[in-house]
Amino acid sequence: MSGAGELNCVCGDLFPIKLSSLLNRVWHTDRDMAQLLERFESSSLGILDPIRLVKAAIPGDVSMKVTEILPRLKDGGAFVKFRHDPSLDPLKAEETLVAKLQEKPLKPWFNPFRGIKARLVRGTPWLEDLHRYPTSLLRVEFVPPDPGTQPEELSEEILYSLFRKYGKIADIVPQPQDNKTSPRYAHLGFPLTRDAIMARNCMHGFIVDETLGGGKNGTRLRLSYQKRVKPHSIWNWLTSHPRIVVPVVAALIAGISVIIFDPIRQFFIKAHIQHSLRFTESRVYKWFKTQTDSFKITGRHKQHEDFSTVWHHRRELIEQLRAWLEDNSDTFIVVTGPRGSGKMGLVMDQSLEGRKNVLSIDCRPIVEARGESGTISRLAAAVGYRPVFSWANSMSSLIDLAVQSTTGVKAGFSETLESQLNKILYTTTAALQDVSLAGRSKKDKDANLSDDAYLEAHPEKRPVVVIDNFLHKAENKGIVYEKVAEWAASVVQNNVAHVIFLTNDLSYTKPLTKALPDRVMRTISLGDLEPDIAKQFVISRLGDGIRSDDKDKESHETTQPQKTDLTGLDESIETLGGRLTDLEFLSRRILTGQTPKQAVDEIVHENATDIVKMFLLGKASEEGRKWSTQQAWLLIKSLAEKPVLQYNSVLLSSTFSSSLTPAAKDGELALESLASSDLISIKFHQGHPQTIEAGKPLNQAAFAVLLTDRVLKASMDLAVLKETAKVEAKSIETIENELALLAGLPNQTNETGNRLRYLLGKMDSSQTKISQLETEMARLKKILEQES
Repeated sequence: MSGAGELNCVCGDLFPIKLSSLLNRVWHTDRDMAQLLERFESSSLGILDPIRLVKAAIPGDVSMKVTEILPRLKDGGAFVKFRHDPSLDPLKAEETLVAKLQEKPLKPWFNPFRGIKARLVRGTPWLEDLHRYPTSLLRVEFVPPDPGTQPEELSEEILYSLFRKYGKIADIVPQPQDNKTSPRYAHLGFPLTRDAIMARNCMHGFIVDETLGGGKNGTRLRLSYQKRVKPHSIWNWLTSHPRIVVPVVAALIAGISVIIFDPIRQFFIKAHIQHSLRFTESRVYKWFKTQTDSFKITGRHKQHEDFSTVWHHRRELIEQLRAWLEDNSDTFIVVTGPRGSGKMGLVMDQSLEGRKNVLSIDCRPIVEARGESGTISRLAAAVGYRPVFSWANSMSSLIDLAVQSTTGVKAGFSETLESQLNKILYTTTAALQDVSLAGRSKKDKDANLSDDAYLEAHPEKRPVVVIDNFLHKAENKGIVYEKVAEWAASVVQNNVAHVIFLTNDLSYTKPLTKALPDRVMRTISLGDLEPDIAKQFVISRLGDGIRSDDKDKESHETTQPQKTDLTGLDESIETLGGRLTDLEFLSRRILTGQTPKQAVDEIVHENATDIVKMFLLGKASEEGRKWSTQQAWLLIKSLAEKPVLQYNSVLLSSTFSSSLTPAAKDGELALESLASSDLISIKFHQGHPQTIEAGKPLNQAAFAVLLTDRVLKASMDLAVLKETAKVEAKSIETIENELALLAGLPNQTNETGNRLRYLLGKMDSSQTKISQLETEMARLKKILEQES
């Protein structure tokens, strides 16, 4: 077209702005679409092709020819360059184009409710491919058109008149006067992002001359997108009120965890109680086991045969315990007895044999765990509580500490050991109740009863909870036993389950009575076996061992087995006592070829060595030790000479009443601790302690052996005498202080004279004792010098 002019036009809304970042990555540069002009001239344009909209937007009655198309994927539109007749006014062409699009709007496929827009480019566009995406806020900077000139800061009215044509303006915010940032600028906010895109692409680089208010030299406009700073009012309020927000967040987290994890944990506890996840409880395993039982004799079957004599002797206790479990009782069942008396076998192997839904909790690994996390993990494992996040409590404690140090308020994210134990135990309660009600049917005669009434009417349906090693090392983890006792009380009072405690600690009545104060506990006490029963038990164990040896030797075609020598078995059992563990130890030694007397002698000497290591050579500062070496030796020596001691006589001795060891100052606590350790046993009469005996007959024999060791006896006696001498010296020091006080009085009366004579008499008595003690200590030192 000869002498034709050229103009640039911006077409908007050709591409979806929301997908601009994705489209910009698909077509790495705008020049990747170089064949747009060929597609524009083609007659086979698809309806989804955005270039079709460009062709359709050109008025047919205007002599305009498209020479170039530059798509702007980021802005959702394109620059279209036209060649037109010189007689055509660009502004008139723009008005014609806008009028046509308003008359007959062209709508893209991705937005059928909004038509495309077109405007004349009045400035110099900056065609960049930076990752700067459109926003509805524009920053308009006022820069000089030529270097060395001074631009003019445009007023709000001028900016409004220049930019209003591109769309409705939400706000115009000029640069504050006290802000010295250069160049000067103003912010233009549009309600619609597409209007801001159109304004930026049409007016970037536009020079505002003097007639429009741009000053004598003119002012160039430099436009850029500006990210809006959202007020974040909700977030600001949350961060400004941590004392309210943090506890609420902690409560929400706790509530969500309960809603999500508690049903899962309850399912696993039920599976643990019912053994439904154990392979040995499956029908396939039981069928296979019945088919193969005839080929071998299991160790468990042999064990039942070995203990048949013992269980026959205790048949009344077994039947009594079974009757209590079938009875409607809301109290504890306590099985007591020294270590090795067969409490667990009596309950689990006999009374509860064949009974379903039995939960066994062993307190020993729980209280011996290191740290709170270990305690929580082992209790959870004992009841089947999973998943358990014991490690999360340590992390929560750190978060609590950080929040408290910054805000001054404790967040409450971390839970105490007490709350964690309560959570585990009371989730177990819910699982036990579900197990109790699992067999209930609508066809039952009492289907109309409530759950509580049903459980009260059917005590045989309740599961059994067996708590073993109750009060084991009670001084270390007293809170564990306290919470277990409280939980057991709630379980039996609500008729959810029967609870059986197994303990060898005589002080079990204190925590259990505190947890269940208005009930009388049902108690079964196990002692040592009678000598004739103990002899039958040993012989039965020896018979099984001999028969087993016979089979092994016959299979190897060896010589005839030697007969076991049982000479002196009665005397050996009398020395050893009727403790099951000791009798089993004796049986195994006899089976190795030893005579009963040789076996008992070795057992006694080994026990004596253990007593020395545990009670005499240990440090008094050891954790959980409440006695001194002198106290333990005084009991060993006294019981070796006299099998029964008076409780109060021992308690009033200076070794117990005036001990210088800090951990052993309380004589009664020291005796209880020694009884818990099975060194001694305390016998009660009408509820109060009366006598002290050896913890078991084996200990009595070991005490006699220890007394024959001259070096040990001399060193221990020397330690007792030294402590007694220090007690007397301390008494003399106290008397001397009082005498000095009396000597300072101005007048001496008859009353002070009587006191002086009393104190002097006590001083003389103490000094006499010290002299006697020193004489005896000198003799013992000579023995040690000679023997060493």
